[in-house]
Amino acid sequence: MPPDDSLSLFPPEQLDSAEARGKAGAHAPLAARMRPQTLDEVLGQDHLLGAGAGLRSRSESGALPSLILWGPPGCGKTTLARLLATHADAHFEPLSAVMAGVKEIREVVQRARRIDRRTVLFLDELHRLNRAQQDSLLPHVEAGTVTLIGATTENPSFELNAALLSRSQVFVLKRLDETAMAELLRRAEADAGRAIALDAEARTALVVMADGDGRYL
Repeated sequence: MPPDDSLSLFPPEQLDSAEARGKAGAHAPLAARMRPQTLDEVLGQDHLLGAGAGLRSRSESGALPSLILWGPPGCGKTTLARLLATHADAHFEPLSAVMAGVKEIREVVQRARRIDRRTVLFLDELHRLNRAQQDSLLPHVEAGTVTLIGATTENPSFELNAALLSRSQVFVLKRLDETAMAELLRRAEADAGRAIALDAEARTALVVMADGDGRYL
């Protein structure tokens, strides 16, 4: 989904980021409009993105090694991958491991070889790749032809082969806590304006039902 959001979500100091959201139009799905446009807007992952934290430090240094983002649904894995690629001024190639195979991976590698720019290959549901498909990634990751960012809801130690795991750094994302969910709901309410009016009981019920899944909320 393309990143997009309404200007009403952010205070004036965040206007530049908010302006970027208008490109996809006001009719984009709500989950797309809620996507953060900067690392500072990402909710619930301060252990990775706070001052001096692992991913923050790597991003600020310009270093972007191959990564595996492991976390529950709706915690922001895809969004974080896009932001890291953008911050590194890298070309972003998204694939879903549910649909993609060796052929699609090779096509990305071929495109990466033709451009004078780092390519980030983002593989959602990385654990769905079989061993042969995982093996096909190894030489290209090792040579730096592509930088792999994989997203998975499953423990990489059990789902990925040792060779691929040894060439990547694993970062664990947390399920969104109540504070993060409440802020996300506030942004959604601001986006909707007067179209919705939730009382405290309704907000609490929505947060409980979503159970840490920002997309579901």
